[in-house]
This record gives sequence, structure tokens and C-alpha cells, in this order.
Amino acid sequence: MSHLDLPLILGAAFVAAASPGPATLAIVGTSLEQGRTKGLALASGITCGSLTWSIAAALGLGAVMLANAWIFEVIRLLGAGYLAWLAFRSARAAFRPGAATVRSLGAGSPLATLLQGYALHITNPKAILFIGSLYALAVPADAGPSQLALVVALVSLQSFTIFHGYALIFSHRRAATAFLAVRRWLDGLFAVAFGWASFKVLTAKLQ
Repeated sequence: MSHLDLPLILGAAFVAAASPGPATLAIVGTSLEQGRTKGLALASGITCGSLTWSIAAALGLGAVMLANAWIFEVIRLLGAGYLAWLAFRSARAAFRPGAATVRSLGAGSPLATLLQGYALHITNPKAILFIGSLYALAVPADAGPSQLALVVALVSLQSFTIFHGYALIFSHRRAATAFLAVRRWLDGLFAVAFGWASFKVLTAKLQ
């Protein structure tokens, strides 16, 4: 890509972080069942996991793509395929019968809960593939250290705000109940968003 596309980066990262998935549902369930402290600890661990993948992507993909442009095409196709799969999963969840549920973590200390959150996100395929393809598509291969640091900082700040905001909001039972009541509608909206993102990635061109 020929320039740093911050709106694309932050927009796609927002959809990825805010959409229903292992991280967000674990925060909802933990905040509801274990309380605000455990919810915030879990959110902190998940944010640290997101930061880890952001730094790894920023340090590695740019230099590799600069030397091997074909890697862009491989990552572009993998990224588009993965986004299409997320769209399918969201659509399937929107039409799945039965009540929506959440799962709770945080059975130990706040530190143990933080580590659980980190482990959850560092092994999350959504985080690994999405962040990798995002950096490959929206960050120029010759981006300087200041540009990479800006991207990492903004994505991490946005993730911190989203995950900790979920923990604060869903520590109130009423909010969690309302979330479950409308989750299928949200899944439907995210299915459309992921499908659109998949199309944009698939039609992206290396300049």
C-alpha cells in the first residue's frame, strides 16, 4: 500500500474488538458473575494480548513484505477468507435457535484473571489472523518507526477502551441481560460488516 490508512486500521480494529467473540463474551460473563474487579482484570489481560500481536505484526510484516511482494497477495487472500468465515459465523449465530449465553472466567485472584485474559487472546485465531492481515493491508511496507508506533498506540488505546468499557458496563446485571437479548441482531450486523470487509480486502491492490 502507498500510504498509512488510519481510518481503515481503526475502523477494522474496532469491528474486530467490539464484535461478539471469545474475548468480549468472556468479559461479559466474568463481569456479570465475578464483579467489576475481575472483569477489569480480564479486560487488562486481553488488552495485553492485543498489544502483543500488534507489536509482533508491526515489527515483522512490513520488512518481510518489502522484500517479498507476493506475501502481500497471500496474506490478502487469507485475510479475505478469514473475514468471510467470520461473516459466516456471525450470520450462523444470528439464526441459531435457543437462548444466547456467556461464559465466566476469573475463578482465582485478579492477577490470575489477568493472565487468563492474556492466554485467551494470545491464542485467539481471530486476533492472530485479523491483526496480521490488517497490518499487511493498511500499513505501508516502508513505514517508519514513528508510523508503526502510532498505529500500535492507537489500536491498543482503542482496544483498551472497548474491553474495559465492556467490563464496566456489564458488571451491571441489567446491561448484560440487555446484551443477551439483542445479541442476535448484533451478530447479524457484524455478519454484514465482516462480509463487506472481506470484499474490500479481496479487491485491494498493491500499489
